[in-house]
Amino acid sequence: MRYEILGEPLPVVICHVHEGETLITERGSMSWMSPNMKMETSTNGGLGKALGRMFSGDSFFQNRYTAIGGEGMIAFASSFPGSIRALQISPGNSMIVQKSAFLASESGVQLSVYFQKKLGAGFFGGEGFIMQKLSGHGIAFIEIDGHAVEYNLQAGQQIIIDTGYLAAMTESCTMEIKAVPGVKNMLFGGEGIFNTVITGPGKIILQTMPVSNVAASIRPFMPSAK
Repeated sequence: MRYEILGEPLPVVICHVHEGETLITERGSMSWMSPNMKMETSTNGGLGKALGRMFSGDSFFQNRYTAIGGEGMIAFASSFPGSIRALQISPGNSMIVQKSAFLASESGVQLSVYFQKKLGAGFFGGEGFIMQKLSGHGIAFIEIDGHAVEYNLQAGQQIIIDTGYLAAMTESCTMEIKAVPGVKNMLFGGEGIFNTVITGPGKIILQTMPVSNVAASIRPFMPSAK
C-alpha cells in the first residue's frame, strides 16, 4: 500500500492498494474511491470483538474494502479539524488510542477494547476508562483533534497532561491520575482537579484541540430553547 496525507487542518488520507489488498474502516468513513474497490460490511471477528469495539467508541460493524482486478484507490477524511497520523503496528508495538480515534487500517491490524488498569485513570483522567487498542501487524490511521505533538519517553520519564489532550500512547506506557496540589489551585486555578500522568518508556501523541474542549467553549454561545 502507498498512501499520502493531504489537506491539514481538514485532512484526508488517500490510499493506493494492490489488487487483492484489503483495508478496514469504521462505518461511514469512506470519502471517495475507485470503481474497483469492493465493499463488504461485517462484524470483522465475530460478535465478541464487535461488542468490544462498540464499547470503545467505535461502530459495531466495520467495512472491508478490497481492490478487484487491479490497483485501487480509496480515501478517508477526518471528521474534525486536525491531523491524521499513520501508526506502524506490529507484535510488541501495540498502540492505545482515544475513543473514536481509529479511521482505517490494513487488514492485519486488530481493533479491540482496552480497559484502564487503574479505575481512577478512567473515572477522573478525562481520557476514558475504556479506550481502543490497535494490535496485530500493519499500518493504522488515526484522527487527531488539532495539531499532533509527539514525545518519546524514556523509562521512568513522566509528563503531566491536562484532560483530553492525550490522543495515543504505546502500550508500554502507564497512565495514572494525580490531584492538582493545593485546594486553592483546585478551586481557582481553572485547570481542573485532576491531571493525567503518563510514565515511559514509550511514545505518546498529544493533541492541541480536544473536541470536548471545543464543545465546551462554544456551548455558552449556542441558542437555548425557550
